[in-house]
Amino acid sequence: MTIQHRTVAAAEADARLDRWFRRHFPQLTQGALQKMLRTGQIRVDGRRAEANTRLAAGQEVRVPPLPEGPPPAPPGQRPVDERDARELERMVIHRDDSVIVLDKPHGLPVQGGPGIHRNLDAMLDALRFGYEERPRLVHRLDKDTSGVLLLARTVQAAAQLARVFREREVEKTYWAVVVGEPAVPAGRIDLALARQSGPRGERTTAVDDPAEGARAITDFSTLDAVKQRAAWLELKPVTGRTHQLRVHCAEALGNPILGDGKYGGSAAHLEGLPGQLHLHARSLRLPHPDGGVLEVAAPLPPHMRETFGFFGFEAPRTPKARRLNPGPRR
Repeated sequence: MTIQHRTVAAAEADARLDRWFRRHFPQLTQGALQKMLRTGQIRVDGRRAEANTRLAAGQEVRVPPLPEGPPPAPPGQRPVDERDARELERMVIHRDDSVIVLDKPHGLPVQGGPGIHRNLDAMLDALRFGYEERPRLVHRLDKDTSGVLLLARTVQAAAQLARVFREREVEKTYWAVVVGEPAVPAGRIDLALARQSGPRGERTTAVDDPAEGARAITDFSTLDAVKQRAAWLELKPVTGRTHQLRVHCAEALGNPILGDGKYGGSAAHLEGLPGQLHLHARSLRLPHPDGGVLEVAAPLPPHMRETFGFFGFEAPRTPKARRLNPGPRR
């Protein structure tokens, strides 16, 4: 096993670094890849890189010695359990020629990893709906976050959607129930974040020096509150850092999201209320790959409906997905 230096081909331009690795080295697990990135063994043009680094044609990727072994079977070659297939079909809240939108439930991992055997990505063959291509993930949600998740049905749609996410043309709206009430009803959080390793694994932490992390921005507003006990917040992330909303609520506002023991500890739990994470990807608004604007929203998950009922929070009805000003198909 030796160090390799590979040049990014023109056809691979704009690919994420982690996906580039999985394409070239399918025997490499996600956990091993993350460790090599974290320790600086993988570099792009001599510099450290992150999993979501976008590659450009002609760049040089340093590939450290990798474990040998046969590649895992492609997900498309493993039949999806019939019960899982029916469950996935029930999650669909919008489908057209280019995109599928799911209402992802709390507790379902989007991708595999160490100790994760059942995940959404491995079951996407159940959502082909007659297409030869299997749908592709366009963005991610944490395992314990529920709500709107977007899939691309074709290579062309995936490329266009990747661009609009990268260029921040997507308006994301999340709902959260936090413990306590923010000191100000609305505002902008601009607090840099960094990923750090610890005895309990990786976690995101706030850093005072932006040079030590990545800038993270979240707009927030309080939609309703029960003084001193809990508040219903609308969160609009401008950037998309790992666990950004959870850390911003816990550390910048001082109001951890209900059920978020990872970042809020025991203070994130209220007696008599559901213990699941109360963070929901309520809606997306973005340019549709075929023209116009797609607006789609997901209803609250059962545990959040229970909490809303307990506090008397009244959520508006969930609007149907719609495509505005579609124009001619491109």
